Amino acid sequence: MATWGALKRSYTWIAAHAPWSAWAWRTTAFSAAAIPPALPLATGFVLLTAPPVRSAVPLLLVLLLCPLLTGLQRSRFRVLLGLDVPPVVHTHPWRTPRGLAERLRSEATRRQYAYHLAVSPLAALGGALVVLAWAGGLAGASAYAWAWLIPSDGGLPARGWTREYDLITVGGALTLLSAPWMAAALTRLDALAAASLLGPNRARELQRRVEDLAESRAGVLDAADIERRRIERDLHDGAQQRLVSLAMNLGIARATLTGLPPEAKAVIDEAHREAKEAIEELGNLVRGLHPAVLEDRGLDAALSGIAARAPLPVELTVDLAERPGPTVEAVAYFVVSEALANVAKHARARRCSVTVARVPGGPRGDLLRVVVTDDGVGGADPAGGTGLTGLRKRVGSVDGTILINSPQGGPTVVTVELPCGL
Repeated sequence: MATWGALKRSYTWIAAHAPWSAWAWRTTAFSAAAIPPALPLATGFVLLTAPPVRSAVPLLLVLLLCPLLTGLQRSRFRVLLGLDVPPVVHTHPWRTPRGLAERLRSEATRRQYAYHLAVSPLAALGGALVVLAWAGGLAGASAYAWAWLIPSDGGLPARGWTREYDLITVGGALTLLSAPWMAAALTRLDALAAASLLGPNRARELQRRVEDLAESRAGVLDAADIERRRIERDLHDGAQQRLVSLAMNLGIARATLTGLPPEAKAVIDEAHREAKEAIEELGNLVRGLHPAVLEDRGLDAALSGIAARAPLPVELTVDLAERPGPTVEAVAYFVVSEALANVAKHARARRCSVTVARVPGGPRGDLLRVVVTDDGVGGADPAGGTGLTGLRKRVGSVDGTILINSPQGGPTVVTVELPCGL
């Protein structure tokens, strides 16, 4: 059964790649279609080198027709091969002087000329050889038919089975079998050359995509930061003020309504206490979203507030001659806040130190380096659910780096470097 399946697959493959298959005709048509676009260039070279003419005008016209020839080649690939070679996108239209100058200076234009001057003539020559292979193979394979149709004048072998006709027939059959593979090899080489020369530069296109993604990511971060500020403002001006008003009314009621039963006084006291706790929790939430002091006075003042509220002594050192971007400041603030929260919850440390400084970063520009050190038990593992995974994601959102050194027994050192240019 397995042998029959293998034979069936082999027969299917041979039928799909036979000289009469659609694959053979498609690759042959594609190879032959390379001849017409190369004819203007061949004519220009002939007129340039022919002794009676020796004129470079036709060749210059061919060079000026480079955009048209490029469009013809792209159409040939798209229609006959189903391969879409993307065009090169320019900033200005070619009809304007700036657009024309841009195309003359463009590296993509030089690559297109390289294709039309070097690859296109070779592809046309290969297409001609493929056509000759088909014609010669067909003529050779039908040698006996030609021998019977064409009368012999004595210069040809006599009719019948002869050694010469056998060799010609076998050679023609082999040529017919090899012609599709010649066309397929030529098609593959031509497609590779077109993708490299007629389309956009892969490296430059990738660089442009990276720049676009960096800009879009910066836009997303800015939008998220603006949304956090809006939520902080709405909570501060709306819900928090209502809770403050409620707490004040409950306090006034507790102070003025002295004739109430003890049960009612207890309810008012409990409501007043819960309102004050809700105000405190909401204030912490507002500061966690985007503290106003960070925007007004910078990292030094904002981190001083975090250090003052920490449940353990925190030594804070901030050395910033120039403020980084607001997005980087926000990330640094949340990194320090989350790191101190992790220390308080998991490290069992007695003290902690936070150092923030702006250092040179080489080609990347200046870096904001944040170092958080504690004398706790160590063993911090990002996979252990200690909040370090969130730190990595937040730092990675601005192309920053984070290094966590936390051996068993401590100390734990978290070093974060953020690009100041964002």
